[in-house]
Amino acid sequence: MLLCLLFVACGKAQTAGRAAGDTLTRRQRDSVLGASRLPGARGIRGALQAQDSAAAQNARADSIR
Repeated sequence: MLLCLLFVACGKAQTAGRAAGDTLTRRQRDSVLGASRLPGARGIRGALQAQDSAAAQNARADSIR
């Protein structure tokens, strides 16, 4: 249930646009949440690590071409 609410909240924030004065990027907000002790923070950290790993793999593959 909590996970569903998180997805709904993220979806609304994305479509509503950035609020005035919001200076953090989505990556920075996710990093802050991942560093917290909130429930689900471990999953956010894992997702960020997977994203970093995929980006590094793509960079290596692009450098071969």
